[in-house]
Amino acid sequence: MFIIAHSLLFAQATAPGSGPGGSAQPSMLMTYAPMILLFVMMYFMLIRPQQQKAKSQREMLKTLKRGDRVLTSGGILATIVSVSEQSITIRSADTKLEVQKSAVTEVLERSSEA
Repeated sequence: MFIIAHSLLFAQATAPGSGPGGSAQPSMLMTYAPMILLFVMMYFMLIRPQQQKAKSQREMLKTLKRGDRVLTSGGILATIVSVSEQSITIRSADTKLEVQKSAVTEVLERSSEA
């Protein structure tokens, strides 16, 4: 970022008409270029990876099926017994629980059932 700012200052200092008595205005592109560049960098470093992760999470939740071994956000390792629209029923040891699909953070093992 320092290099970009330094080059912009250098470009303005050496622009024609910028000497004594000259009143050259920096172009609009040069004025807004650092802000635009910063926005583009923020998009590709923060926003886009988060969107991709959310998309893969939605796809994973759509493909849940009976027999999959899952990890919930509460740390429960369980096997899916049944799947409904908004929730799943899981079995962990001798306990049967119904949790929301969004509580599943990871599919540890896919079932071989069709």
